[in-house]
Amino acid sequence: MTAPLKPPYLEKIKELGGLRVWLVDGKYIRERIDEEFTNFGQHYSFSCIPEKELWLDKEAHPDERRFFIEHLLVERRLMAKGVPYNDALAAADHAERRERRRAGDVRVLTHGGKQLPQGQEVHVKLWKTLENGVSVWIVNGRLVRSVFDVDFTEGGHDHVYEFVPENEVWIDDDLDDSERGFVLLHEMHERNRMISGWAYSKAHEESSRIECHCRQHPDELHEALAAEGWE
Repeated sequence: MTAPLKPPYLEKIKELGGLRVWLVDGKYIRERIDEEFTNFGQHYSFSCIPEKELWLDKEAHPDERRFFIEHLLVERRLMAKGVPYNDALAAADHAERRERRRAGDVRVLTHGGKQLPQGQEVHVKLWKTLENGVSVWIVNGRLVRSVFDVDFTEGGHDHVYEFVPENEVWIDDDLDDSERGFVLLHEMHERNRMISGWAYSKAHEESSRIECHCRQHPDELHEALAAEGWE
């Protein structure tokens, strides 16, 4: 008999106008409920989330909650009125960017507004340089979202994001250590397929499938990474 799934809840953060804001175990959700769950979510974009709840993934550095909550409130309000997801997302991204500017993140990475931001400035730690010359970096996810792309989540590479320097793969420092290998596999597989000529949508879909498979079969992760050039 299969054991029932445990609730993903870790801590109730607050209540806002009848909505309960929960800190949740994102790793558990991605492995057992929905692989596409990222930093946060609400009912109208993730059906697994109850209607009156907002979910925030546990962060390694819990310093972005106010940005995510502002995003979710706007996105949920609009979608509840029937606004299509993409339109609601654009409005929510705008609101989130406004809060990030108020926090001063943009000024930090643009040196007081005097310079264009550079990708190297968000590097935190070099994870590894591969034999093919690709460097895998742990990066400051908060600054990436504040200055480059508010929707950046978990990882990325130079063949998707123009702000990622050539021959680099980025892994978000807010990601728990136990998930980094799975996200690395996704990004490396996706990048390799795009180099071979695949469109992003096709490469991303297959990479998500392989990532999900290895999350369910972690004993296969090392071999899968080796097949993508991680030695």
